[in-house]
Amino acid sequence: MTDRSSLGGAVEQDPAFDEEALLAEYESEKPARRLSAFPLLTVQTIGVGLSLFGLYWVFHPMATQFYLPAFLMITLPMTFLVYRGWSRPETSNGTERPDNPHVVDWLLAAITVVPFAYIIWDWDSFFRRAIIPTPVDLVMGTIAIVATLETARRTVGLLVPLVVVAFFGYAFWGDALPAPFGTATFGWPRLVGHNVMGTQGLFGVPTDVAASYIILFTIYGAVLNGSGATRFFIDLSFSAFGQSQAGPGRTVTLAGFLLGTVSGSGVATTVTLGGISWPLLRKAGYPQEHGGAVLAAAGIGAIMSPPTLGAAAFIIAALLGVSYLQVLIWATIPTVLYYLGIILAIEMDARRFRTRPVEFDVQPVGRLLLHFGYHFSSLVAIVVFMAMGMTPFRAVVYATGLAFALSFLHRESWMTPRRIWAALAEGATGALSVVPVMAAAGLIVGVMTLTGLGLKLANIIVMLANGNLMLTALFSAISVVLLGLAVPVTASFIISWVIIGPALQNVGVPAYAAAMFIFYYSVLSEVSPPTALSPFAASAITGGKPVKTMWLTWRYTLSAFLVPFIFVLSEPGVGLLLQGGWQTVLLAFFVSAVAVSALAVATGGWLLGPAGWTERVLFGFGSIALLVMEPIFMAVGAAVIVSGLIVHIVRRRHAGREPLPPAAER
Repeated sequence: MTDRSSLGGAVEQDPAFDEEALLAEYESEKPARRLSAFPLLTVQTIGVGLSLFGLYWVFHPMATQFYLPAFLMITLPMTFLVYRGWSRPETSNGTERPDNPHVVDWLLAAITVVPFAYIIWDWDSFFRRAIIPTPVDLVMGTIAIVATLETARRTVGLLVPLVVVAFFGYAFWGDALPAPFGTATFGWPRLVGHNVMGTQGLFGVPTDVAASYIILFTIYGAVLNGSGATRFFIDLSFSAFGQSQAGPGRTVTLAGFLLGTVSGSGVATTVTLGGISWPLLRKAGYPQEHGGAVLAAAGIGAIMSPPTLGAAAFIIAALLGVSYLQVLIWATIPTVLYYLGIILAIEMDARRFRTRPVEFDVQPVGRLLLHFGYHFSSLVAIVVFMAMGMTPFRAVVYATGLAFALSFLHRESWMTPRRIWAALAEGATGALSVVPVMAAAGLIVGVMTLTGLGLKLANIIVMLANGNLMLTALFSAISVVLLGLAVPVTASFIISWVIIGPALQNVGVPAYAAAMFIFYYSVLSEVSPPTALSPFAASAITGGKPVKTMWLTWRYTLSAFLVPFIFVLSEPGVGLLLQGGWQTVLLAFFVSAVAVSALAVATGGWLLGPAGWTERVLFGFGSIALLVMEPIFMAVGAAVIVSGLIVHIVRRRHAGREPLPPAAER
């Protein structure tokens, strides 16, 4: 990484801050081992080979039935070497015990290679035997499934494999369930044939996305990080907003947005940002819980902000058959509204807590942009290349090349051979936290398509809502959030799309609006009570109370819970996704901005000054009415919000005319 001094050195990280320990406790995608010696060299070499294989595929495409098994043949064994199968080794006498793979890990890695090598040896014949697998096919398919579940357990915990096992159990014994949940019974040969020897399970869309979009974007993020972009983004944020009353909060928000282009993980961004930014927020006068809420809200924004959204956004493009650029376009206005809500909450808190500017040594914005602004070029280039008609794969590869070339503009950020090697290895290992859970999610989707369970559950949701759009959307949001409490964001989206997507489309919601609705609620599960991983990680950094930090984060991000309803409850609402003509877009943006602002007043308790409960309730009801962009609802919402504004102004004038108490009472 680029030397701090070269970029200005805004704020030093707390020396007692243990980033990996926090990630180990709160990140759903668990941190990798700290490898050393021969295991480190082995993993790096395999990782570099995987990255080069992925880059080669972009310019020399090969059959999916060959590429995906080859991809898993490399990534799953690597996962056994990189991720622990048991708890982190404890320190002894102040020194860390070796954290290298055990002999069992090496053995499991070797065994995992076998079934995928068997598949690619004669892949065409293997996939043709899906209806009648041979005994060897069944053994190899079973090993592949077990290896997938174990690697998923190592990366995201036991719950995802248990969910997969439950779905397989449903396929075995579904005929014992009452209608409408019952299904035909499927034996193990049929399950292996469908999920391993076809394109609906292990080698379905989720794995395809991991082997194309995700591996390429993790390589890009590693190169961008290696060229010093992370440090530049943080210092730019400090320089732009740090030295004003609300500056510390704005700084953290902007830094979280920029760091998301490198991280793509809400918890990881929260932890990385917290170690550097919490001292700034503390000096500015933020209470521990409010400071943690700002950190967590900024971290979650990293997952839902263009140009590098989370992995679920790549799946949207693949499922809907649209370009990734189109998904970025859909996400643009909701992202603006999300940050509008956070900024308004920060401005209110700055006045409530009377936060103060914090002085620190950082270069002016103009000088930072002049010397290091080239780091933005590759981000812009991704969008420009896709707008020119390139595939997202080639666009990100060319952007990676641009980031590499521009690193030579500054001596400390040169991508030397050592840094190139490290970036390629990091790009591969960075994808390992996602690949197993994507493959496991593919197995879930495979069972759903085989048994028809997804459509059954979708029909149940619509039936419970009696076909009502509002109730269907509400039940869908609750279902996605509850599922997200159990599984990571990407798996949550994949499972929800199979179940919730058809339910929303059955009541008239366009497919793209349904996909974005599910995407946002899958992401927001990271700040939803009772688990709320990002707020809990932030509270560990600030020392605040976890539950209070969680609820405050929920308040900061509440606008993101409101916006998705706008583009599914009425036809003009799709303007938020830049659909329906410029008049619709402008109307949707204006109404939504008013709704988000009103909601911020209702939850933040501040307008021209402290807001009483009467005006807060009025602003809250007004914002809810604006969810439905129909004339009558917009008129009612506007009238209620104006009433709240009038009540607030009258109350403040009345308070201003009251005589001051005697000095002894003040």
